[in-house]
Amino acid sequence: MKFIESFHLLPFLDTVVSYVAAFVCGALIGAERQYRQRTAGLRTNVLVAIGAAGFTDLAQGIAGDVEAVRVISYVVSGIGFLGAGVIMKEGLNVRGLNTAATLWCSAAVGACAGVDRLAEAFLLTVFVIAGNTLLRPLVNAINRIPIKAESIEATYTVSLTTAVEQAGVMRDLLEERLEAASYPVAELEVVERGEEQVEIVATLTSTEVEGEELDAVVEGLLTRPHVDHATWSANTQS
Repeated sequence: MKFIESFHLLPFLDTVVSYVAAFVCGALIGAERQYRQRTAGLRTNVLVAIGAAGFTDLAQGIAGDVEAVRVISYVVSGIGFLGAGVIMKEGLNVRGLNTAATLWCSAAVGACAGVDRLAEAFLLTVFVIAGNTLLRPLVNAINRIPIKAESIEATYTVSLTTAVEQAGVMRDLLEERLEAASYPVAELEVVERGEEQVEIVATLTSTEVEGEELDAVVEGLLTRPHVDHATWSANTQS
């Protein structure tokens, strides 16, 4: 039998140690995720670590370290598909990025165990758990710090509403006023608002502005004839 010919006790025991290490490390990482009721919990992280260890250990046993490195590169790219499955988009919010990153780290832990880097596997496990637990108070503290509106990078737009026949003149006026305020225009768009009115929307190149300066531009536009409405806004979503 091929099994009897290929079976060697010491390499087999080495594989057992690698699998046990991957199982324990994956369980430690997954326990924290399970406690917080995340999408990928205890079993998922254990299976990811064991799977990565199995692939790398098999490659190393058959073809040596060079082939193990090749398999690790496939594990790194392949785990991305699994991580994408736990990322959910709810309206403007994206959830699951941290859990997906944790799965990626579990695969790295398993790969370390699979190539007999047990110390590195346990060390990486400590850092992953620390990142998911010890940094939470720091993240919460940072999130509570108030942010000044003018310091937020965003997409800024200035718009005015005018009659259809004045669209060309008002378009040039809007661009001229913004250029004079040192806010170059990246894009100008004319949007129909009924049969008699249009809205001219200027998207600024700048990602940081002074609110008072745009307020002054808007106030100046409102004093011009044929300008029915003018305003500016900021969009912080990508």
